[in-house]
Amino acid sequence: MIVEIDKRSGFCFGVINAIKAAEDELKESKQLYCLGDIVHNGMEVSRLEKMGLKSISNDEYFTLKNCKVLIRAHGEPPETYSYAEENNIELIDATCPVVLTLQEKVKQSYKRNMQQDGQVVIYGKKGHAEIIGLNGQTKHNAIIIESIDDVNKIDMNRPVALYSQTTKRIEDFHEIAKLVKEKIQPGLPVEIKDTICRQVSNRVPNLKNFASKYDLVLFVAGQKSSNGKYLYTICKEVNDATYRISKVNEINKDWFAGVESVGICGATSTPNWLMEEVADWVKTNIG
Repeated sequence: MIVEIDKRSGFCFGVINAIKAAEDELKESKQLYCLGDIVHNGMEVSRLEKMGLKSISNDEYFTLKNCKVLIRAHGEPPETYSYAEENNIELIDATCPVVLTLQEKVKQSYKRNMQQDGQVVIYGKKGHAEIIGLNGQTKHNAIIIESIDDVNKIDMNRPVALYSQTTKRIEDFHEIAKLVKEKIQPGLPVEIKDTICRQVSNRVPNLKNFASKYDLVLFVAGQKSSNGKYLYTICKEVNDATYRISKVNEINKDWFAGVESVGICGATSTPNWLMEEVADWVKTNIG
């Protein structure tokens, strides 16, 4: 049986930087706090926890003093930094540069829109760490829309600046942007900012090509991964025999009846070691 791993799958540079920052610090310290899961992949989180990384919630963070805390690639709102200054918390800031740039754009856009009674609208998943950080740049006054059905939450009689969470599906963002431009009152300012990370969207053509080559595709991603959900749908569109798994014990042997070739790929939050583990399992148990 042919079993191949997509060489372009796996961690993006933002995740690589965050994990390296954690590993470097844990070489010197026995324990390091991380505000939320360092990456939306439970297997990688478990690996780092064994090294001394401790994931904490926002509520837990706001009780800490005199310690070190890692900010993951998703970024944080301004109040996280203010609390650290007031409570002698050393922040190891691993916010992705793409997210940092987007945060600054949203912050400046909010200031401009305040002057003209406008609205900052962000397309993304409510409660997602990146969205919380972005909304924080607007003092949590942005309108968060999760789908095209939420466009009616926007006041089309006021100016609009539309942004996107970096890991969302680019086709969906363009549909939302088109509808906003159609519905807004003529003559009003409307800014459409395509802020989707190309580390995600640029993988789409490659994944389509990769998934089409095999009898069966195993897409490896954590259940919490937003880009994992998106990139999985891309594979599924071109190869119906695509199965999403988060770990080896979720693989079903029945999937492999008559299968002669298997492709293994994953999200920007999927570690290479986990895809290799999946490949080894297939070779040992199927091939």
